[in-house]
Amino acid sequence: MKINGFKLNSKTKVTDLVNDMMGLGFQASHVSQAVDILKSARKDKSTLFLSCTSNIISSGLREIIAQLCRHKIIDVIITSTGAIEEDIMKTMGDFELGDFNVDDVSLHKKGINRIGNIFVKNKHYINFERFANRLLTDLNKKIQSKDNFKLPSPSAIIDEMGARVDDKNSFLYWCHKNNIPVFCPGITDGAFGLNIYFFKKKHPRFGIDVTGDMGKLAEITLVADKTAGIFLGGGIAKHHTIGVNILRDGLDYAVYISTATEGDGSLSGARPKEAVTWSKIREKAKSVHIEGDASIIFPMLAVCMTEIYQV
Repeated sequence: MKINGFKLNSKTKVTDLVNDMMGLGFQASHVSQAVDILKSARKDKSTLFLSCTSNIISSGLREIIAQLCRHKIIDVIITSTGAIEEDIMKTMGDFELGDFNVDDVSLHKKGINRIGNIFVKNKHYINFERFANRLLTDLNKKIQSKDNFKLPSPSAIIDEMGARVDDKNSFLYWCHKNNIPVFCPGITDGAFGLNIYFFKKKHPRFGIDVTGDMGKLAEITLVADKTAGIFLGGGIAKHHTIGVNILRDGLDYAVYISTATEGDGSLSGARPKEAVTWSKIREKAKSVHIEGDASIIFPMLAVCMTEIYQV
């Protein structure tokens, strides 16, 4: 295919734009390739995993992911604790657009936490702490009952969170409604991890079966005819997703979106080709790595996915 631009048209659809981007070269071509991969994954009825870091939910991508879950486009989500707690926080109050170049000392004195150019007030964490304490208290009553002494798994706790919110912009809300499992291998991280720690100080018999989800996740992976993954960022969520796919000799389709570099040997920056050496992605899998900001790229892919899945 030759490198070539396209005619400008104010009525061009996003799906047509992404298709035309194939001829632009550089990362634009990779975005277009990603859509082709997702089309193939859909045609093969692949089980679709979404892996994302917490900052994705800090941003407005949260509402986009919620819509994909509403329409059952996503089959499995693997993420970090920050994504879970921030989804809940947003059901009780809005995050605000700020600025990267701000006086951080001044923000600290005002009780404002910064995630890039997104501002999160301390009150959001106070609200979440109340939510978490009510949740943990109720879970503890069930754990300590004589008829049912069973520690909950992280996905069971997360599902209960989704059951307790009434916000159609929440991805946890739709995951609960549509039985989409949400796995969080690092459940003791973040604000929720601190809440669990302090709660356990008062209730020593409380606990979480952190290995309880391994069988459930493994079963989903093994029974799938094909598996596909969309990776927004890296970290523990990315590794957990590609790691469990070792059980089936790797993903059949993979779309990576990341700004991380591979030069330092980090998992976050590792390209799909490296995962092949670990049997995390199959040798003949269709994959692409897009170097770029997910807040720019993923909305385009999400619009294309609504067409692919005929939403």
